[in-house]
Amino acid sequence: MNGILNVYKEAGWTSFDVVAKLRGILKTKKIGHGGTLDPQVTGVLPIAVGKATRLLEYMEEAGKVYEGEVTLGFSTETEDAEGAVVEVTKVPTHLSCETVDAAMAKFLGDIQQIPPMYSAVKVKGKRLYEYARAGENVERPIRQVTIKEFVRTSPISFEEDCARFTFRVACSKGTYVRTLAVDLSAALGYAGHMSKLQRTSANGLQIGDALTLEQIEEYVKLEELGQILQPKEVAVSDLPRIDLSSEQAEAVRVGKKFELSDFANIEADKKVALFYKDKLLAVYMKHPEKSGILKPHKVIN
Repeated sequence: MNGILNVYKEAGWTSFDVVAKLRGILKTKKIGHGGTLDPQVTGVLPIAVGKATRLLEYMEEAGKVYEGEVTLGFSTETEDAEGAVVEVTKVPTHLSCETVDAAMAKFLGDIQQIPPMYSAVKVKGKRLYEYARAGENVERPIRQVTIKEFVRTSPISFEEDCARFTFRVACSKGTYVRTLAVDLSAALGYAGHMSKLQRTSANGLQIGDALTLEQIEEYVKLEELGQILQPKEVAVSDLPRIDLSSEQAEAVRVGKKFELSDFANIEADKKVALFYKDKLLAVYMKHPEKSGILKPHKVIN
């Protein structure tokens, strides 16, 4: 039993809850998820099973796509709809779509974020949410993330001095979408928060194909798990791909280094997935000390 499952995580479950439940359903301990979702967030949760768990780090590093909703008019302590209100600002009904779109465009590319206090980021050995629950404020580390797409996907609706609109964002690992919503609100001049969120894509897995735990359990009962267990190669779908010759494949199997010039059109600053006859053989990376050299990061086959 080796491969990737496209699981639909429902609201109220932690990512660890899903993994724990699947351990029982699949009767295996070798299982892990490819990128944490907050309990209230729904959507695609990639799950690696068996030998595919060796590739979890690449699943976690992959970019993700989310669809959600921003509410302008009040902010919350958790930056989402779950927290207590901390600030209120009235939003005029003349706020235009053009104004919102222009503000969103300024977040494209590499940006800096400060993680929310209600998050699992560790500072001095403690999670930020532990400080927050104790009423303590600590200096939070600034992180750089990449926003590839950030667009409004609905008209703006106005109600009770608030404004709402939906959005889609494609972003790198480590992005806090709720912080993105709060920062956008501030850029528009209002208090705001992320009122809804769903992950619609991860590792090339799409929400339309995601299965609930109940559906997966039914496949197991019918002994048809193979119909939904996807190949381990899905785990590296976010990495540049190189297809090898038979001679190169043999060199990869013994961990040989390569020169960047051996391959055309690859990004030297990224890890690359090396394939032979559509099977993943290894993940290579830029050598940390020798310029122009690729070295093994992990040999799979």
